[in-house]
Amino acid sequence: MSETTAARRADDGAVPGVHPRPLLLVRGFGGLDVEAEQRNAYQGFNDGTVYPERRGQNFIYEGFVLRALKSARYRYTDATNVVGYYPEALEPADSSRYFGGFAPDDIGGNSVVIDPATAELVLASGLAGTIWVYRYYDLRPRALATYGAGLARLVRLIEKAAAVHGHDFEGVDIVAHSMGGLVVREGLKVLHGEKKDSARRLVHKVVTLGTPHRGIAFQGLPRWLTAVLPGVRDTSDELAAFSPHRKDAARVKQWFEPENILTVVGTDFRTYHNAAASLANRLTSLPDEGTLATNRSDGLVKQAAAQLPGAPRTFVHKCHGGPDSLVTSREAYEIAMRFFHGTHRVRLHLDEARISRGRDFFGKSEFYFGVTIKPRGVDFELFHQSRAAQNCYGPFREADLSDGREDLAEELARPLAKTGDETTCWAGPDRLIWDGWIDANAVPDPDSPEMVFRLDVYVGERDSYGVGFSDNVIFRKQYYVQVFPGSPMQMFVHTDERWLGPAATRTEQAMGQEAADLSSTDDRGVVRDAEAPSPQVQRAEHADDGWRFDVAGTGFAATFRVEIDGV
Repeated sequence: MSETTAARRADDGAVPGVHPRPLLLVRGFGGLDVEAEQRNAYQGFNDGTVYPERRGQNFIYEGFVLRALKSARYRYTDATNVVGYYPEALEPADSSRYFGGFAPDDIGGNSVVIDPATAELVLASGLAGTIWVYRYYDLRPRALATYGAGLARLVRLIEKAAAVHGHDFEGVDIVAHSMGGLVVREGLKVLHGEKKDSARRLVHKVVTLGTPHRGIAFQGLPRWLTAVLPGVRDTSDELAAFSPHRKDAARVKQWFEPENILTVVGTDFRTYHNAAASLANRLTSLPDEGTLATNRSDGLVKQAAAQLPGAPRTFVHKCHGGPDSLVTSREAYEIAMRFFHGTHRVRLHLDEARISRGRDFFGKSEFYFGVTIKPRGVDFELFHQSRAAQNCYGPFREADLSDGREDLAEELARPLAKTGDETTCWAGPDRLIWDGWIDANAVPDPDSPEMVFRLDVYVGERDSYGVGFSDNVIFRKQYYVQVFPGSPMQMFVHTDERWLGPAATRTEQAMGQEAADLSSTDDRGVVRDAEAPSPQVQRAEHADDGWRFDVAGTGFAATFRVEIDGV
């Protein structure tokens, strides 16, 4: 982007130096009749959620599109009207006419075409920070091949628009809900097929929200039925894409880097209000776990299905669709913005653990471990694990949690329909708990540039034989992780929020003094033992592989390791 354009955006209130790539929004499955979807200008991405019990920015989340248009840090503009989508290819354009630098093939002879006059108007101030809603349900026939080709065409047209108007082009970012993620995967395959590595060059990052990458567990309509039923026949290709027997998810790495796809996994099946889907998902748990006690879905898509082999993932306690869902909650927007524009990638590992209570003598004890991560000053979570979400790591039977599988990618490469689901294992090697992105510049107090997030640690026990209590809580405690991004970087861990008070009392020097005073002795000056509660302030120990800090209390002690890498 030119300096003039950057200055113009800064004058409009956007933060200088932050110039988002073009952003594509791709909706999910529209059902048998998509007339309503065709009349919806922004395909549901303009729907938000009201939280009556909250205040300020946390009171109303205005929807993905409006939030992006209003953002002071990542300022976007709407470019949806620049491209038109039609059920049939338009007539070829007159090659003798001048179309503002675009070729006749860009504006005719195809069902996805650009409008030069609208492009001139909308893109006059730059291509960076433009939003493009991909209206694939305007195309015909209804098939993933059609939608994938249309998406590839849209990306090419955006690249062409950048060249025509003299703007830089460094690829697009994409957010896709539900089946929209399957459309994106098809588009990546088309781009790669047109020219090797084109998908990697033209697409920067992708966020999928509740996408059934491995299918829908209970999807089982036979082909002969979809071929004869009215209304279903036209959607047979889309429904076939939800088959739990497919292996497409493992092939994405052939044309795109999985680590550049963040899969957002919903866990709140209770608020989806679809009793049939909820019951069906519960029934599919029987062959995997031998019980009907768990649902493990967002109401429609299983947690195990919404992930890709080798791709980072995060859990959000939201349902699949509707009010306060994956697509209409603030969590989706905030997580996506940090993935696209974050300054640091953070990985949280569990290095050591020891459970010292529990274990019913006559029962069958199983342990579960989970964390929830929330930034300071906001009312949303970046990562959520809980007993209610049914997504904690486990079950473990060893007191040091050493019997958990670590090869999640291998497990996700199997078809969803195969029994023996073990996707509740660690997120990656070295007992990886969370792999996420944060923005060091998006701080509530500019005078205090440190990064702070709250870490809620939970360890629970389940007696699957029913002899003892089935829901014992072994350990639950909140910790506050504070990172001073200076040189060298410093990290402190608190057990009391009062150490995150006014800026004058939370300087790096002040925290260092508190840590020195409290880390090795208790309030009476007595040396702490290994099982004593965590000190109020501790300085994380730095090593080549990250920062370590201890968590301790009645029944549980552990050492966590945090890796922080600049992006």
